[in-house]
Amino acid sequence: MRHLAARVAALAAVLTTVTLTVPTPADAAAQLIANGTFTSSTSPWAAIGKTAVAAESGRMRVTVTDVVANPWDAMVAAPTTAALTPGRSYTLSFDAYSTVAFTARATVQYTATPSTNQSLAMDVRLTTGSKRYSIPFTAASASATAAEVTFQLGGSGAKPVVRLDNVSLMQTQTTRPTSLYVNPLSHPADWASKNAQTPEGQAIMASIGSKPIFEWFGGWFGDLTQAVDTYVGAAQAQDRLPLLVAYNIPNRDACAGHSGGGAGDAAGYHTWITEFARAIGNRHAVVVLEPDGVAAAGCVTKIGKDPEDQYRMLLDATQVLRAQAPNAWVYLDAGNATWIPAPEMAARLVKSGVANTRGFSVNVSNYFTTGDSETYAEAVKGQLAGTVGAKTYVIDTSRNGNGPYVDGTPDDNWCNPPQRKLGSTPRQQTSGAEYLFWVKVPGDSDGPCGIAGTTPAGTFSPELAMALINGNP
Repeated sequence: MRHLAARVAALAAVLTTVTLTVPTPADAAAQLIANGTFTSSTSPWAAIGKTAVAAESGRMRVTVTDVVANPWDAMVAAPTTAALTPGRSYTLSFDAYSTVAFTARATVQYTATPSTNQSLAMDVRLTTGSKRYSIPFTAASASATAAEVTFQLGGSGAKPVVRLDNVSLMQTQTTRPTSLYVNPLSHPADWASKNAQTPEGQAIMASIGSKPIFEWFGGWFGDLTQAVDTYVGAAQAQDRLPLLVAYNIPNRDACAGHSGGGAGDAAGYHTWITEFARAIGNRHAVVVLEPDGVAAAGCVTKIGKDPEDQYRMLLDATQVLRAQAPNAWVYLDAGNATWIPAPEMAARLVKSGVANTRGFSVNVSNYFTTGDSETYAEAVKGQLAGTVGAKTYVIDTSRNGNGPYVDGTPDDNWCNPPQRKLGSTPRQQTSGAEYLFWVKVPGDSDGPCGIAGTTPAGTFSPELAMALINGNP
């Protein structure tokens, strides 16, 4: 198999909609903003200086009532529900837009000395279209750590009306979560919850929708920061690890084509992966980086491109993720057990920046057995040891329960083939692969082929899901 299907639609809805009942651990990240959604009021937010506030359609409308010189001459502020802990990492996130494009300032500051003791003071460029902003920071040292969040809206030379929503402030967990996040709006969970009264809906929820599955991110999101921040924040609130696939490299899927696309060029990809990484910020996460990106690099010659450019873009991506998402465990994809020989794959991974990552992934969207995948991964790992040192690896087991066989005969059909089956459920291991993951979303089509008929790539098919559950067409 030289192909995998990306998720080609945005998240079904805001991830605060709960369709799975998941207990919240005692050490989950607490929300430090008492009212960030403004459903019925703006309390406890206070208008300071030349501002007036009101709740409007589930947002806070802030009207700057006069032209003022300084940002702090027109602002809104709310106290945090708990004091900050100096030296600890936090993330401030919010949606905002304005009737006038201008540069505002967001702060998280200690109330005892607000102007001289700000843990965060970040200029943010507001536009006339709503955008998500996600800003990581470290709390500064102070003797009094009671804090407040402010949005300073003066100094624009005008009297803008600003609307704010989904304001969130959470501390990054000091201990890396051990449980994996179950997305209540994954394709399988979403479909199953809408069809909960049917046998198929119940089976898909029990076997697939209730399991931790990766969320795929690419150019199909209009607001990438919003998509990543919302997903990662939902996992953080449950003290669970979010699972993300970065899938937007230029010339994507050049070998097969059903999931073709990606960023337009290297500069566009750098911008995209930087936004992706910054949206994760200092929070804990798992990232599988560009499935098939290394293994399929040679196919770009078919469209007149240079494989070395693919490796350079991946190298840049690993550097960006290491710098902007330091608590993310990144696994650079290494294809599957029979595609690229282990020595060659190791050499490609080195060029592509595996030294900047925790390790590599194998078998994404494929069907090779866990044993065969582990044998291959160990060979790659051994090759890497002599150049970049010890690296770990993870295996995608989402569809390998029957291996790559039809009626007991090896079959290289990769596109929605029959007689495949769910593999081992996701879990961390103490030997061999660091994790067994479901990177490919079980039930999402590889394209209009095989037993999926005309189902486009990345679209959920309950028939495909049931085939994987039952191990037959």
